[in-house]
Parts: sequence; structure tokens; C-alpha cells
Amino acid sequence: MNGTFAGVAEQDALARLVAGEIEVRGRLVDASNATLYAVVDGAEGELACVYKPVAGERPLWDFPDETLARREVASYAVSAVTGWNVVPPTVFRDGPLGPGSVQLWLQQDGAEPADPDEVVLPSAGAGLIDIVAPRRVADGWHTVLQAEDGAGRPVALVHADDLRLRHIAVLDVVLNNADRKGGHVLPGWSGAVHGVDHGLTFHEEPKLRTVLWGFGGSHLLAEEREVLAGLLADLNGSLGALLGELLSVEEVVATLERTEQLLQADRLPRARGHRTIPWPPF
Repeated sequence: MNGTFAGVAEQDALARLVAGEIEVRGRLVDASNATLYAVVDGAEGELACVYKPVAGERPLWDFPDETLARREVASYAVSAVTGWNVVPPTVFRDGPLGPGSVQLWLQQDGAEPADPDEVVLPSAGAGLIDIVAPRRVADGWHTVLQAEDGAGRPVALVHADDLRLRHIAVLDVVLNNADRKGGHVLPGWSGAVHGVDHGLTFHEEPKLRTVLWGFGGSHLLAEEREVLAGLLADLNGSLGALLGELLSVEEVVATLERTEQLLQADRLPRARGHRTIPWPPF
């Protein structure tokens, strides 16, 4: 764990997220579950974060109740082992509305508000995922879906052929992410790209839904194989033990098996069946 997120060293962020006093400042109203903008206050000052209390989770038909916050933390744990710095530092702790996940807020560099009470939302898609007219798909971009907008005009859901997005796509296969929307890909500092909103992950059954299907069918890169082999070893060791405290035994075993299968296939899966893209895609 030696990454930097929003200008904060990873270990420093974790320590402050665990120890600081949480003060809720507002709510992200577009989120399905209670997603609160907050700060953790400590000796080093305030650090912005996203607090998702378990009490604010809506019941889902296909995921066990009151488990989404722990899935957020488990996703960070897997991301941290890869070294790709996809998921921002995330902890599970008590807060003013009860226990929940607390994740570092991704303030984009150069986007510091003039008013300290103002919150500047990061740019959804990080400039790498978009909906455009089919004739405007640029070279080096993958078309994931063609459809029509509300006025009946043709549009295409596209994403860049970018290594930072590939890292997210590979990680999503391991996590079995059922909700990789374009809005869940955000810019960080110095050109970094991160993924957030990992509550719908780690299900035992295949549920991968993503806007990053443009990488489907491509062979794993040498770096990806190396990272996945290391991840597999960690899943059989300390990481597996940690996930066992956050997920069911069956979900941990399924994560191990997905990683093994991805390595054996040596390529990213293609979209198959229905409901392979989350709705809405952003």
C-alpha cells in the first residue's frame, strides 16, 4: 500500500479515516443508497470522505441485506493488493448514523472550490467514457453499445482504449462487479483514474455488468498476468483471511475461482447474455 490518492498518501489516508471524527456535511442525492459527503477531523485537520452507513442501504433482491458497505471495503482490499490504485482508501467503522464504509473523497487536482463550503464533483467518466453520435467515435475508442436517444437519434456508448481503464476492467472481473457505470470512473491527481461505488460486488453467481466491454476478448497483458498471479497467492493467504471477515465463505471461494479462471483463460471475458450493461450507463 504505497499509492497516493487526491494528494494524500494511502497509509496516511487510512489512518485518518479510521481515527478522525466523522462530521456529515451533505448527501449525494443521486445515489440509490444513503451516500453522505463528510469530513473526518483529527490532529492533521479535515479530510473529505464519503460515508455510507449500513442503515441507509436499500434491500436488494439478489444481494444479502446490510452487506454493501463491507463489499466496498473488500473491493478496496483487493485493489490495494494489485498496486493499481483503482479503489480509494476505504475502511469500515462506526459513525454518526451507525457502522458503515468510509472512503476518501476524490477531489480532482485543480478543482479546489473558492468557497470552502462548496463541493466540486469529479468529472464522471474521467474523459475516457462517453456517449456520442456513432460518426464521432474517435480512433482508439471502443464502441460498447449503439442505441437511440430520447429524440430517436443514434448514439453510441464508447470508451477509450486506455491502460488505466483496462486495470479497472480486469479488477471488475475479479470483483464480479455488477455496477460499473461510467459515473463510477473518476479522475484523480496527476492523470490517475479511479473506480468507486463497489457495493454490488463479490456475488457467488456471475453478475458482471460494465460499460468497459470494449476490452472483452483481448488477451491479458504480461503485467496483468503477473498481478493476477500475485493476487491469487494473496487470496490463498492473508487477503483471503481478510475477505473472510467481510464476505461469506462462498463469496471468498468464488473470488478465488474467478481469479484462477481469468488466468487460465488468459483473456478478458466478452459480454454474454442479457443485462450486461448497468442502467443507466452513467
